[in-house]
Amino acid sequence: MSASGTASLPSTFNRLAWSNLAAQSAEQIALAAAPIVAVLLLGVGEGETGLLQTALTLPFILFAIPAGLLADRISRRRLMAGAEALRAVALLAILGLIALHQLSMPLLAFAGFVAVCGTVVYSVAAPALVPSLVSAQQLPAANARIELARTIAFASGPALGGVLVGWLGAAPAFAVAAALSVVAVVLLSGLYEPQRAAAPRRHPLHEIKEGAGFVLHHSLLRPVFVTQFIFNTGSFLLLAIFVPYAVHRLNLSATGVGVTLGMYGVGMVVGALLATRVMQRLAFGTVIGLGPVAGFIAAAMMALTTVIPSAALAALSFFLLGVGPILWVISTTTLRQSVTPSKLLGRVSAINILSYGARPLGSALGALIGWLSGAEACLYVATAIFAAQALVILMSPAVALDRQPAMVGECA
Repeated sequence: MSASGTASLPSTFNRLAWSNLAAQSAEQIALAAAPIVAVLLLGVGEGETGLLQTALTLPFILFAIPAGLLADRISRRRLMAGAEALRAVALLAILGLIALHQLSMPLLAFAGFVAVCGTVVYSVAAPALVPSLVSAQQLPAANARIELARTIAFASGPALGGVLVGWLGAAPAFAVAAALSVVAVVLLSGLYEPQRAAAPRRHPLHEIKEGAGFVLHHSLLRPVFVTQFIFNTGSFLLLAIFVPYAVHRLNLSATGVGVTLGMYGVGMVVGALLATRVMQRLAFGTVIGLGPVAGFIAAAMMALTTVIPSAALAALSFFLLGVGPILWVISTTTLRQSVTPSKLLGRVSAINILSYGARPLGSALGALIGWLSGAEACLYVATAIFAAQALVILMSPAVALDRQPAMVGECA
């Protein structure tokens, strides 16, 4: 893969990249502001904020597959613009309720649920749209650009949301998020999307089965999905117990905990910035294997803190947990786009989103093991889980790929 092939990305894609940055920033600011508003403005406790977080994660499980069906049936650009407009309306509704002093916990949860539905549709449709906007050789650079925007929003959005609520109040935070969503809609509205052949309308269950079957029977995509599901379980098990473990075992202050967790975002940004160069210099399969291996090393380092209580080790662990998975996301997204026919990309992207369903499983597992055996046992179990996901991908044919696969035709 030559550097010249990725030197400059088309202006059409750049509109998508900027819209993605606006959309991701809107999402992160709103996600950070919602629980703060619930506690400070509505005076709710931990149980109700837990229910709020549940409402903000359910759409990924409930609507990923329907979003994939729509992405394969209609214009992906229009679908994304409509989804982002839906998010803007939901955020403006929260803004209006605050202004009228009518905001309640059920209304905040409902509006947040609707806003996240927009996030799900955008997240499913965007990877399906990218291959129609850039050449095959530019896919790694394009996916790196998309992930860089996501990581910047992930790293800065929560802090910005907290600052806006703390300094200016709840309304400005949601106003900024809504304005960013509107910017994303405007950018998408001016984006040119190549015409796709009309897909025959069949029963939705048949189309869902077709997408799931493609992933589960594909020798490259099946181990990628399994690895990602296991990785999400292990990572959220780790995140579920880290804060109390860091305070009681590593003796970190609130600031120390924040700085240590912040290394995760730093790693993500570094990984996204280096991804294109890494993929130019290493075999494609090697890059795919780097993420799961880095995850295992990170988990082992965190487990080592039970013997050597070190904040530096914990920080390095989170840094690796950020760098490796970003390389994983960029390389496996490129793989998915290369081997999947365009008519299936929406559904295949949706199946990938379903691996996020392992996140609450990991959190629940952390709560159970932590309650029964303590945080140290959680770290050992997390290391074993990360070892399992590394073995799955290292034993798959994906790591043997010397280069990015050729783009598959519609007849595949």
